[in-house]
Amino acid sequence: MLQIKQAIIVEGKYDKIKLSSLVKAVIIQTNGFGIYKNQELLELIRYYARTTGILILTDSDRAGFQIRNYIRGAIPEGDVRNIYIPDIFGKERRKVKPSAEGKLGVEGIDAGILREAFRKAGVLTEEKPVSEPVTKTDLYLAGFSGRPNSSEKRREFQKYLNLPANLSASALLEVLNSMMTREEFLKQIQEYESCRSHR
Repeated sequence: MLQIKQAIIVEGKYDKIKLSSLVKAVIIQTNGFGIYKNQELLELIRYYARTTGILILTDSDRAGFQIRNYIRGAIPEGDVRNIYIPDIFGKERRKVKPSAEGKLGVEGIDAGILREAFRKAGVLTEEKPVSEPVTKTDLYLAGFSGRPNSSEKRREFQKYLNLPANLSASALLEVLNSMMTREEFLKQIQEYESCRSHR
């Protein structure tokens, strides 16, 4: 079981149950959009952001991103990190039909993939060596921002890295800097371009 010092923010009780079997940490559920009306819960999340730091782990659908962005915007200070799960299409066992977008939520994601998502966010390595960060210019030069087909190319690269497709260029930049060094990013770009050319 992974011991995590930060509080983890999830959407619902089934997400909390799933995570409880993998990590030892404070896990707070937003009850979906219930967070919008629950000032007490928001204050608790702000408290953890200021003290231990928080990890936001919501589903990869539109609702998950809305909740993630709302929380992020409602926290003026503290350590807030995002953990993203990849877009995996399917249906949770307990549900009769898939979600509106057909993607698995946190509760339906395989334990190994969840562990990898924490690792990619740099949560399991407490001390990270100081390295040169990926910049907006790097994204532009790679064709992931500021070009006519940037969003399409970015989505492809995000899929290649097993990240959700809905990330903006800014969100991708944040994720990349929590996952890898600039040197590793440039290497990933070469491998990605090589894969594309062999299709």
